[in-house]
Amino acid sequence: MEENNNISAEQAGRPPKQTTENIPEVEHIKNPTSAEETISSEENILPEIETAAIEQQPTANNQQTENMEVHHHAHDPAAPHHKKNWKNYFWEFLMLFLAVFCGFLAEYQLEHVIEHQREKQYIESLVADLKSDQEVLSTHIEHVKTGLSMMDSMINILNTPAQLKNNTANLYFFARLAPRLSPLSTNNRTFEQLKNSGNFRLIRNLNTSNKIMTYYEKFPLTRLLESVNETEFTEYKKAAAKIFDPMLFLNSEGLNDEIKRLNYNPALRTTDNELLREFSIFAVYMHGTKKGMLTNDEILKITGAELIAYLQKEYHLE
Repeated sequence: MEENNNISAEQAGRPPKQTTENIPEVEHIKNPTSAEETISSEENILPEIETAAIEQQPTANNQQTENMEVHHHAHDPAAPHHKKNWKNYFWEFLMLFLAVFCGFLAEYQLEHVIEHQREKQYIESLVADLKSDQEVLSTHIEHVKTGLSMMDSMINILNTPAQLKNNTANLYFFARLAPRLSPLSTNNRTFEQLKNSGNFRLIRNLNTSNKIMTYYEKFPLTRLLESVNETEFTEYKKAAAKIFDPMLFLNSEGLNDEIKRLNYNPALRTTDNELLREFSIFAVYMHGTKKGMLTNDEILKITGAELIAYLQKEYHLE
């Protein structure tokens, strides 16, 4: 019967029924078939995944820490680095030196420009003073010339007895005006500032500074002549007091210190020849002092005009 069944199964195209005796022994793997077995399997798998993740996380953290340590060590002064040789130090020193030197040059150039501007300002102020001096000198020269002319006439009358009687009005007039001398009042403000403040060094051109000094060195002579004139005038007045009537001197005075010529020839206090000559000699002394002052004034005016022209050309002034 069994043989018949096998045959019929084979004939029917179905696999023959195997018995346990015919199945070889293999490793049996138990597959879960129920919900409990599935959950149990998942519970067993999850701890394994979490453990793997935890083990893997320290590895990633360690890798990040190692990368940070590598980056940190690259900037660590204690970390090994390339040793500088003498060329590196030389170029560093050269660059530092050039930076300092260029800074010094820039500062020097700026100071040079500022000093040049200050020099020009002083020169402009000095030229203005010189132009003012030209006007003062012109007035002073005319005043001195007028005094010299009057003194010449007075000396001539005093030493010519024949002219004395008819020229006493002129003597009273000349005796008051001829010895008068106004001080030369020039403007040396800028020069004194340059000299006293030490700013004369701003004038770089030696020829320029020499020309300026040459001009202002002539003023002490003017002051000396003015002092001499004052001394001589004191003696002159003592001699004049013996010859002229003081009331007539007073009557000849007009407004604003003006001296008027008398319209008649008054008598002198004395016509003593010796006293007249004594008075005349002091007039001659004062005449000589005035001539010296006139010469110095004329030199000052010429020198000042030349200096103005030179400074205007040298500093391109208008």
